Amino acid sequence: MMEDTAIIRLFQERSQQAIAELSQKYGKLCQSLSRRILNNEEDAKECVNDTWLGVWNSIPPQTPNPLVSYVCRITRNLSVKRLRHNMAAKRNSYYDVSLAELEECIPAAQEQEPWEEQEVTKVLERFLRELDTGSRVMFVKRYWYAESVAQIAETFGMKENSVSVKLMRLRKKLRKKLEKEGVVL
Repeated sequence: MMEDTAIIRLFQERSQQAIAELSQKYGKLCQSLSRRILNNEEDAKECVNDTWLGVWNSIPPQTPNPLVSYVCRITRNLSVKRLRHNMAAKRNSYYDVSLAELEECIPAAQEQEPWEEQEVTKVLERFLRELDTGSRVMFVKRYWYAESVAQIAETFGMKENSVSVKLMRLRKKLRKKLEKEGVVL
């Protein structure tokens, strides 16, 4: 498989091969991420195709490092946008559950000014850096990649109930961190 720097170079040269290489390297990851958020294969495929267009339109001028995080962020953002559209049309997904779990900790974005959103982001980043690796990975798998409790339990070799309890404790810890940092909940 082609290295990320070579793929980025293809994008900068405006070579159509860039999309093919990106799709070959990260297509399954992006499809899996989008499918977990949307719970709909067709919508997930559309979001992944939109991801390739988004990357095409942003490189250049962007030179993402690491490329995988950049591509996953675009996929996730497009999938969440599609989810909101679907929810407005009364459709639903597993992602709703993980979002509902976080509602008790993190203020709704529509209730915040842009500078407040940035502050919440900074506090969340500090919170994640303070966690041990296992807790951080578990938190990110659940609330960024929308993995189910069952999937996380399997990954960590734990019981589902133990994962649920651990995630609940992490949410409480996050809430305390936000309160301590002065974020209005």
